[in-house]
Amino acid sequence: MIEEICQKAKAASIQMAKLSADQKNAALCQMANALEANAEKILAANKIDVEAAKAKNLKASLLDRLALDQKKIQNMAKELREVSTLADPIGTILSSWTRPNGLIISQIRVPIGVVGVIYESRPNVTSDSAGICIKSGNAVILRGGSDALQSNLIIGEVLRYALLSTNVPTDAIQVVNSPDRKVAEELMSMREYIDILIPRGGADLIKTVIEKSKIPVIETGTGNCHIYIEEDADLEIATPIIINAKVQRPGVCNAVEKLLIHSKIAKTYIPKIVTELHKNGVEVRGDQKTCQIMPDVKAATEQDWYTEYLDLIIGIKVVENLQEAIEHINKYGTKHSESIISCDFSKATRFLQEVDSAAVYWNASTRFTDGNQFGLGTEIGISTQKLHTRGPMSIQHLTTTKYVILGSGQIRK
Repeated sequence: MIEEICQKAKAASIQMAKLSADQKNAALCQMANALEANAEKILAANKIDVEAAKAKNLKASLLDRLALDQKKIQNMAKELREVSTLADPIGTILSSWTRPNGLIISQIRVPIGVVGVIYESRPNVTSDSAGICIKSGNAVILRGGSDALQSNLIIGEVLRYALLSTNVPTDAIQVVNSPDRKVAEELMSMREYIDILIPRGGADLIKTVIEKSKIPVIETGTGNCHIYIEEDADLEIATPIIINAKVQRPGVCNAVEKLLIHSKIAKTYIPKIVTELHKNGVEVRGDQKTCQIMPDVKAATEQDWYTEYLDLIIGIKVVENLQEAIEHINKYGTKHSESIISCDFSKATRFLQEVDSAAVYWNASTRFTDGNQFGLGTEIGISTQKLHTRGPMSIQHLTTTKYVILGSGQIRK
């Protein structure tokens, strides 16, 4: 089954590379229309997934990622239409020059080919990934998690049906219909057909894909994100930033998981921020100094500093200076998103330069690490590695380049 899917995707990718921007954009708009027209059918399938997840006691933050409603479906359609308005990267000439022998050499942006996506819990990833891949001229094979199986299958069916009246081949979008891990492992071995594999989900999923895949992998998603509060920070903006970054959507990868506080303001600020976090239902785990200041805070373990909670939990550590904060983040972080709250330009600049993460912020919430928020359009994931792209990945990041050389009979001597 998997090899047949891969063969069809490979054939579709050849056709995709030939399509014009107008043809791809028309298909994206048809897909958006189809999502809205079939909203009730999608919601019915999603209800089955949600009820099954509740029966398994899936935590609330993950249920939030799984559950769909009319507004979320409308947003999925909106994002497909937004992708259709983005400039088509395919065929862009990045550079061109003429050699002394008369050869004209150009570097041109082209599709990657076949993109595989292995993901968990979020049905909107099905439409987002399909839209980004089509706009960038790629075919896509989607393998979602068991929690969202019914939702993913019906969304895939709706999107494929929408393509029948367009120039985009239906096999450019394929959803694997089995949640079996052996099927996922078989998919990871299809190097002959799949050009790149993108895992989206928790640390365990990403680790498994990296270890078992024979296909090049773009590591994404795991977000043990930090906010560091300097001694000179404007605390009037610090508190709302922290609450937003932790509470707005605790189950997403750009939510803050750890708070580092300068020792000179710890005694005055920790009681205030812990009180605010508790008001918002957040469990606080602290280092020894934090627990001395607030005895009702749960003691953090060494493992806590490595953990992406994806829940209403946050770790707090008191640090002596900026250097300690940077070292802590670079040791325990997942190279996703980190922020400093400070009024000092030189300290902020040092933080931005020395913290090794895909996105670094000064006086802002980590929740902005998102393709739409960056103005890139919807994303297929947030890369936390350095090759071949880093940060939110949109259409331009699902391309590669080729050199096109024009000659007039030149031979090498």
